[in-house]
Amino acid sequence: MSALDGLDEQQVEAASVLRGPVCVLAGAGTGKTRVITHRIAHGVDTGAYSPGHVMAVTFTAKAAGEMRGRLRALGVPGVSARTFHSAALAQLNFFWPQVAGDSAPTIADNKVRILGQAADAARVRADTATLRDIAGFIEWRKITMRGIDEAVRLRPRAVPGVSDDALVSLQHSYERLKDDRRQMDFEDVLLACAGMLESEPRVAAAVREQYRHFTVDEYQDVSPVQQRLLELWVGRRSDLCVVGDASQTVYSFAGADPRYLLEFDQRHPDAALVRLERNYRSTEPILRAANALMRGHEGALALTAADQAPAPVPQVFSYDDEIAEAEGVAARVARQVESGIDPREISVLYRTNAQSAAVLSALAARGIPATVLGGTRYFDLPEVRQALLALRGAAVGPAPSDFVSAVRDILRSLGLTDEPPPAGGAVRDAWEARSSLLRLAEEAPSGMTLRQFADDLLARARDQHEPGLRMVTLSTLHAAKGLEWNHVHLIGLTEGWLPIGYATTLEQVAEERRLTYVGITRAARTLSVSWGASSGGRPRQPSRFLREIGTDALRPAESRR
Repeated sequence: MSALDGLDEQQVEAASVLRGPVCVLAGAGTGKTRVITHRIAHGVDTGAYSPGHVMAVTFTAKAAGEMRGRLRALGVPGVSARTFHSAALAQLNFFWPQVAGDSAPTIADNKVRILGQAADAARVRADTATLRDIAGFIEWRKITMRGIDEAVRLRPRAVPGVSDDALVSLQHSYERLKDDRRQMDFEDVLLACAGMLESEPRVAAAVREQYRHFTVDEYQDVSPVQQRLLELWVGRRSDLCVVGDASQTVYSFAGADPRYLLEFDQRHPDAALVRLERNYRSTEPILRAANALMRGHEGALALTAADQAPAPVPQVFSYDDEIAEAEGVAARVARQVESGIDPREISVLYRTNAQSAAVLSALAARGIPATVLGGTRYFDLPEVRQALLALRGAAVGPAPSDFVSAVRDILRSLGLTDEPPPAGGAVRDAWEARSSLLRLAEEAPSGMTLRQFADDLLARARDQHEPGLRMVTLSTLHAAKGLEWNHVHLIGLTEGWLPIGYATTLEQVAEERRLTYVGITRAARTLSVSWGASSGGRPRQPSRFLREIGTDALRPAESRR
């Protein structure tokens, strides 16, 4: 079979251009990860690429793990699929001893703690919240490659309660303290790697000899320092494929610059430009709402639904306040679960973590299990780690005749029951974690052995390829990016929440619009949006984004008072 089999016309076009520069503008749900992996597999199949000479770069360890998993499934192991930081750190650790004759500095595990010590040395008084604000300022400064004095000039009074002179002094103290301890922070990894490649031609030559074909996912989120590092990796060659969607740029506050994506063809006049606009995730009414929100904004793609079957129009609900809104959302979720919908297919999305508490409480009152995205990773849960140890231990012995029964017996010995406990909280969470392992065993291919299953679980843990728990997912819009659910409830569509109150400039409001777009495009089958007319006793107005989407894309539902 060809790696191009099963791709649509636009996807085949993108995957067939094996020599760069290539820019793929891929809208939400258009199969960009599929295109990336099939393009690499096609390059290997045709002899254009050697797997060991390919680097695929993305922004999260989970996304990199998913990419490696898909490439393995396509029969293409050996490709380096990493985050920018992971690739840079590996190069620093390998080349630093050759360049400096010593091991690379260690990575500081707590920036705020070091800043507290630096503040004492600089005689700057700052509480923990202020130190976190300063840490954020330092991250922005380094990601945008600014010097200390320049950064403070560009963003005067950036940290409330700290004068500009004190902020300069504290940052110098922070850098000295790290140097004395031979430590780097997270952002230093990128800066140090870029500096090493710029100053050591033989190191740059070795890296470019190793990696000759580059693919960058989520290119709209690239920051100046990441772009500089990428340019140093690629060198004079042009074998670079970038994939992204300007409408999903939601990290501008952290230095992401969509200009690198939008102006790629200006920097590379000979670039092949391919648009992916056929959406395989969402229904036509949901895409109509998403397109209406972004219409006329730079870089927006016009998404079309692959499935044109009739589907429900997204609904908008209004409530007296946020508590009533949480109760209303929980009631709708309960009706969905009662109708037979798997809780894993349902999510509640919001702008900030503070909005989750009321929804969690309302769901718990109805006995509906829920998990907040961004909490403890699945394979770090005590119940899962205990089960992995037991499964690995059992795999050493004679192979059981019935693999699934063996897994079930092991999990039962650890506390798994046939029916979920009636209570919620930690007891139900532990049951769900063990139950998900049993489901993986039941869904395993025919002929799977206990040892193979244990090895597969370890590979999943390394790649952060987590099974879905049978719980409703609660998530911020930022954390939801890249994910999807059949049924999405987007809450808090009020001025002050979405857009957030501190978004006052045109650029900041545009970012909030893109966040809303991300939330809408997470939904596959149904979407509801809601807002509460008051918060903490203060009146709220419906979000301007509701008006921009318009009643032709959203069906007003009955207001709940």
